[in-house]
Amino acid sequence: MAVKSPEYRLSDEQWAMISPMLPGNKNRGGQWKDHRLVIDGILWILSDGGRWRNLPERFGPWQTVYDRFRKWTRQGFWDRLLESLRVIKQESGEIDFKLFYIDGSVIRAHQSAAGAPQKNFPRENPRTMASDAAKEASARSCTSFAMAMACPSR
Repeated sequence: MAVKSPEYRLSDEQWAMISPMLPGNKNRGGQWKDHRLVIDGILWILSDGGRWRNLPERFGPWQTVYDRFRKWTRQGFWDRLLESLRVIKQESGEIDFKLFYIDGSVIRAHQSAAGAPQKNFPRENPRTMASDAAKEASARSCTSFAMAMACPSR
């Protein structure tokens, strides 16, 4: 028995809520494909975690869906849409902010996230590390070269 991925599509109620917030086809030239189909494609690809090229043909060309997603992301459309939806839901009392509370005392970062030194590993490998004299000579020659280039009268 084959396993089928769930369908992530907008319901008619969800579509009715967001459709007035979508940009129109005001520009001259080529007109955008149906927003609902493209948004359903975006939801599919984001929920599936797949590659854009694997987008099913029923959503249209993957380039069209990707281009619209990127354009709206760069323009800040998704942020504005989510903020508008949050305001609508908050005014209607449908948001319980207790669900959004995060207790920071139980969130831990891995030690490497804070820049902690690695245990049992030397900072520099003695076989590949240059001697102090070589480092100093290199610094002098680079500085001398830079000064000679900056001040040709020397």
